[in-house]
Amino acid sequence: MAEAHQAVAFQFTVSPDGIDLQLSHEALRQIYLSGLHSWKKKFIRFKNGVMTGVYPGSPTGLMLVVGLYMGRAKYVQADPSLALFTKVGAHLPVSRYMSFEKQQVVGGVLVGTGLWVAIFFTMRTALKWLLSWHGWMYARHGTVPWRTRIWLVLVKIFSGRRNPQLYSFQTSLPQLPLPSVKDTINRYLESARPLMDDEQYLRMEGLAKDFEKGLGPKLQWYLKLKSWWATNYVSDWWEEYIYLRGRGPIMVNSNYYAMVRSNSQEQPGHVDRSPKMGT
Repeated sequence: MAEAHQAVAFQFTVSPDGIDLQLSHEALRQIYLSGLHSWKKKFIRFKNGVMTGVYPGSPTGLMLVVGLYMGRAKYVQADPSLALFTKVGAHLPVSRYMSFEKQQVVGGVLVGTGLWVAIFFTMRTALKWLLSWHGWMYARHGTVPWRTRIWLVLVKIFSGRRNPQLYSFQTSLPQLPLPSVKDTINRYLESARPLMDDEQYLRMEGLAKDFEKGLGPKLQWYLKLKSWWATNYVSDWWEEYIYLRGRGPIMVNSNYYAMVRSNSQEQPGHVDRSPKMGT
């Protein structure tokens, strides 16, 4: 309690002479440093969010594109704003606040920024298409076909700058494909067959057919609607309803778990160093 009492920023005692107020400068300093550290972390998170949001674009690429666009417009003596402020001036009194030269500069920067946005969106879409190709997985071991070589070069080109951050490629990942109801049922029956006898399996087949004709298409429609709206139709629901709301053990019920024991006879003082794996 003495340490907690010393850490309080404001201390006061009541006496017959009045209230004696004391300020702990060290506590106030720690509060200031804690707040400063918190705001630094918020700024870093915001900056990282912007950097990953515009990936594979970068601030250097923005300045390069805007500079090249403004230089070309000046070289060919064209209006870099593409008459943007002329159109806006028909509805708003822009000329009161900016001269014609400033309008051209500001308009040129805006048009150049739009061009930069279009470039990195095109690169991101192309990268998503490239990552959707899985032909490289089926190549014979030890050989790299010419299609895979071309694919690797294009992925490297459209990946943009070096040293990406953790979530830089999040928006470039292909959309998770939604399997059909029939395919889901077939996979379930295939995985459940070794765990059931013939009578139980026939009963499960009947229940699966009833599900395919009844409730399955309705639930499939909901999943299809979610897959159009969300980047991953299963991840957030899996996290919330399986990991957070589920009251059963994670192992066996949600995750695979394996434990391998050594076959060697244990001796006194023997330590079991067999691998134990859990995912």
